[in-house]
Amino acid sequence: MKFGIDIGHNCPPDSGASGIKLEDKLTMEVGNKVIAKLENLGHTVIACKPNSASTVNQSLGSRCNKANSNRVDIFVSIHFNAFNGKANGTEVFAISDAGKKVAQKVLDEIVKLGFFNRGVKSGSHLYVLRRTNMPGILVEGCFIDSAKDMQIYDGEAMANAIVAGLTGKIATTPVNPTPNVPVTPVPNASVNTVIDEEQNKDKSILRLQQALNRLKITDKNNKPLVEDNGMGPATSSATEKFQRIVGVLPTGIAGNTTWDALNQILAKRVVQGTHASGVIIRYLQFRVGADSDGIYGPNTEAAIKKFQQQNGLTADGIVGAMSWQKLIG
Repeated sequence: MKFGIDIGHNCPPDSGASGIKLEDKLTMEVGNKVIAKLENLGHTVIACKPNSASTVNQSLGSRCNKANSNRVDIFVSIHFNAFNGKANGTEVFAISDAGKKVAQKVLDEIVKLGFFNRGVKSGSHLYVLRRTNMPGILVEGCFIDSAKDMQIYDGEAMANAIVAGLTGKIATTPVNPTPNVPVTPVPNASVNTVIDEEQNKDKSILRLQQALNRLKITDKNNKPLVEDNGMGPATSSATEKFQRIVGVLPTGIAGNTTWDALNQILAKRVVQGTHASGVIIRYLQFRVGADSDGIYGPNTEAAIKKFQQQNGLTADGIVGAMSWQKLIG
């Protein structure tokens, strides 16, 4: 699928709002992550933000022209709200019926992060939705002048939610390319052949090792994994340990079910009361020392509050952005 991703503002005199944080900074953070995640899932992405403009209208027109000339399937403009310091939550704008369906899916994913649901709203007054030829949405992620929203906000989680709404798939964080390694020619093989083999080397085991290390899952000797892209006994034992923790069949091999579990946790969605169960709760119970049953009960809540108190956080039992930061960075 071909997406047109418009990182809102960031093109003086077309600049965003300011509050506790700056809209330009957050749209750039989330927008770039959304682009990378969509490409990582195999989609084509057209970045619609212009580099410069003389007027706001020129900036907006350039965004629409980029989407229209590239005939993208869906146009997505990413923004953040600001009002009076009291308003909070997420709203998504659209005009066409097709756009409203996309908007609803994206909204549903974002509010899972803990933001108030302000609904899907008519975007008939918005330039970029009126002037684009395909289904389009404009996402107002949350309010940058709301202390409540800014406490919940996490750029990685917001980008994951937008991508999940657009594609129906849980996004992963693209792994940074590994440094170039000098290539030594081998007998009867050209340098190009060696380079091709190195570039095509499967990195899925490396991603697995990085994910397990981030989640603090150690091998059978309680040691962090060496990130060597090799599926040896240590990685296999750590994979099996993770599977037992989250209630997945403990094979020591990372199949789709295991990757789904990893990605659910790495999405860092807000966990509040009885609104979550299963894989994420089992992982949290492992980390905070509660009995593992996959249910957010009184004992789990008490253990989470104790963890929060020990780490200088508000002990409210809600696992939001700050708690996830302490857990997995």
